[in-house]
Amino acid sequence: MSMLPAETLAEAADLLRLLDGKGLTLATAESCTGGLIAGALTAIAGSSSVVMCGFVTYSNEAKQRMLGVPYSVLEGYGAVSDSTARRMAEGARREGQVDVAVSCTGIAGPGGATPGKPVGLVHLAVATAAGTHAVRCVFPGDREAVRAATVAEAFRLVRQAASA
Repeated sequence: MSMLPAETLAEAADLLRLLDGKGLTLATAESCTGGLIAGALTAIAGSSSVVMCGFVTYSNEAKQRMLGVPYSVLEGYGAVSDSTARRMAEGARREGQVDVAVSCTGIAGPGGATPGKPVGLVHLAVATAAGTHAVRCVFPGDREAVRAATVAEAFRLVRQAASA
């Protein structure tokens, strides 16, 4: 795995300052990024005042067991879906006992694409006391580019939720 770019670390530091300034705590629930979101945030000294925990739930079984994503959601919509991303964020918020949780599930490639679900498809969600907001993205590029774009979008969603 490559080192995180300086731009990503700067964004992580800015996001942590925003959350800390508002007294908000954060959890992550990651599939396609494998912990990169939490890794970028915890690369910043002092992140422990904001980041409480991270869940890397690569398998459907882990999504069910650790985050409470119902089997019916995974079976009916698939692991890479709006419904799964929402349930992952809500589960991370609940299990992590935090103010804000962000999740991502997608197809980073190069394999894994199915009809209607291309490489680069990522569903992200952010859960707060006010509710859950999800987005569907299709990021261009190779596996590393898709994962990096997912981290940046996760930061954007958390920033948006914390600023609401």
